[in-house]
Amino acid sequence: MAKLYFYYSAMNAGKSTTLLQSDHNYRERGMETLLFTPSIDDRYEQGKINSRIGLEAKAIPFNHELDLYCCVAEKKQKNAKIACVLIDEAQFLSKTQVHQLTEIADKLHLPVLCYGLRSDFLGEPFEGSKYLLAWAEEIEEIKTICHCGRKATMNLRIDANGNAVTQGSQIEIGGNDRYISMCRKHHKHEITNRTDAKCVQLC
Repeated sequence: MAKLYFYYSAMNAGKSTTLLQSDHNYRERGMETLLFTPSIDDRYEQGKINSRIGLEAKAIPFNHELDLYCCVAEKKQKNAKIACVLIDEAQFLSKTQVHQLTEIADKLHLPVLCYGLRSDFLGEPFEGSKYLLAWAEEIEEIKTICHCGRKATMNLRIDANGNAVTQGSQIEIGGNDRYISMCRKHHKHEITNRTDAKCVQLC
């Protein structure tokens, strides 16, 4: 039975690298895959998944208007060798699209492997991640570490001077120049200090 998988982590834990390795494993065995990546991720060429260690692969760009089930069903009808669907930056999926992924697994009998963040820079869950955590049969954490050596579970957004950002849009594309992976303790420390400093300025 095909399943929906969710592999989550903090920033810079190697999610895209792991996705591309999974893709390679399928293709090495003569099977085809479908890769999807969000169209809003403009750090590299649109429609391409890049890893920090230099691996890359072409992918289908998606936004909230794309019906993932219909897209995959159409392509599977044309290519019977398609054996797996892989989603990069899955936190950007909508609730409707996560439901479509369950349909791909249940009706098209294709495993769906999703890779993404669990929460944003303030510790709030992304819509896509929330429903992947609720509906996926298999959930696994890809681990990375904080500067203190503890497991990093949070994503701190920083400004050009390296200061913590505590306000702004939930979605802001960026890499090491905008985000730092931290343990919860140090994330809270940075957010609290920044918030306290603003309160002092207001007083």
